[in-house]
Amino acid sequence: MGKATGFLEYQRMNPKKRPPEERIKDWDELRLPQDPEDLKIQGARCMNCGIPFCHGSALLNGMAAGCPLQNLIPEWNELVYKGQWQEAYKRLIRTNPFPEFTGRVCPAPCEGSCTEGYIMESVAINSLEYEIIERAFKEGWVVPPKAKPTGKKVAVVGSGPSGMSAAYYLNVVGHEVTVFERNDRPGGLMMYGIPNMKLDKSFVERRIELMKASGIQFILNTEVGKDIPAQELVDKYDAVVLCAGATKARGLDVEGKDLKGVYFAVDFLKATTKSLLDSKLEDGNYISAKGKNVIIIGGGDTGTDCVATSIRHGCESVHQFEIMPEPPEKRNEETNPWPEWPLKLKVDYGQEEAISLYGKDPRNYLISTKKIIGNEQGEVKEVHTVQITWVKNEAGRMIPQEVPGSEKVWKADLVLLAMGFLGPEDTIPSELELERDPRSNVKADYKVFETNVEKVFAAGDMRRGQSLIVWAINEGKLAAREVDKYLMGKSVIK
Repeated sequence: MGKATGFLEYQRMNPKKRPPEERIKDWDELRLPQDPEDLKIQGARCMNCGIPFCHGSALLNGMAAGCPLQNLIPEWNELVYKGQWQEAYKRLIRTNPFPEFTGRVCPAPCEGSCTEGYIMESVAINSLEYEIIERAFKEGWVVPPKAKPTGKKVAVVGSGPSGMSAAYYLNVVGHEVTVFERNDRPGGLMMYGIPNMKLDKSFVERRIELMKASGIQFILNTEVGKDIPAQELVDKYDAVVLCAGATKARGLDVEGKDLKGVYFAVDFLKATTKSLLDSKLEDGNYISAKGKNVIIIGGGDTGTDCVATSIRHGCESVHQFEIMPEPPEKRNEETNPWPEWPLKLKVDYGQEEAISLYGKDPRNYLISTKKIIGNEQGEVKEVHTVQITWVKNEAGRMIPQEVPGSEKVWKADLVLLAMGFLGPEDTIPSELELERDPRSNVKADYKVFETNVEKVFAAGDMRRGQSLIVWAINEGKLAAREVDKYLMGKSVIK
């Protein structure tokens, strides 16, 4: 423990962000660096409690509680407090291969389960993680790992967080790893699904270059199952790890869903990021929200990203629809007790920017879309909604019920569907005749990860469904361990 009374003496300090009115003019990252002395104080706030729930790994009521990677959080908190940054980095990478990603985009379930957070503000774990890895890169401590070759060849399909994690750990133990990616840049949704201001792509590229330097090969613009048969990988490699994600977007089954101007959020975000990277948006190859009234159907991080992206395009207005009720300002201790993930209202960066620009939060709760109306050219012009309440049916299940007289018409030129994903695409599972679970994910037990097809493994969203980046990294790591066992009879991957 760094300082026995630190949690009593010091207040939590969140990292500062650039002002909304400044940052909406560009696509640069939001966060500002913190003073090292302030960070030491934040490390001192860690209680080093007897049972550190922060680095446990559990699902409580279907939500992450603690760190899925089981990061040694109290240890590197104390090392930061003592100014031992390189030792803190060594502790951090023992469990997490990519802290630069989780430090930026992980919602920090560790903080939701922090013991200190039970009675006061939790330790600023996410901020410390971010600063540790960035100092490590600055000081040159991050180097490409090398290992004695085993002679075994492994194909990894998909270069998102689970694929990168699996490739990283398989390479660390000496296997020859080839990663197949259908896009023109590696990184999966970290590259094209998360906006640049939230995760600058230079940091994804920085890690990819390190992986290449360590011997990992990336084959781009190649979709397994279309450009190359999946069976060819099974025949050619000693093992195959499927990490292609759950990229089948959830649609909206209402009148007008096929009108011009209705898009999946993931397509909207991907096109913007690709155009930004290719030409700084000068090529015009993206779905523009400039001058448009934008309606985003769905909440969560993707909805927030669409709000922020639309604002940077120069939209006329932006509204976000959520069918669920507005979360409470504080955790409900009866229905959502600690150490579960706290279900409470937060104002994320996109909402901050909308409030700054338009004077109000763009989110509208307990609202259901009835239909989308178009003009004579087949272009969207209106969204018709109704307010709902949640009531129990005869079976005791909560169902939405329309509120009479609450119908409303919203002007719209662009409608973005941000309602999540249904599961993996069918191409590879159909070709290899992989078993699927009831939610259509590839069936492979957790901690085993092997499918019904010999030497084929699955991990990440493709196996578990849409989830957090930190869970994807964890699954890639554990799947790599099982592949290593399969190939070598045992594994040193922990």
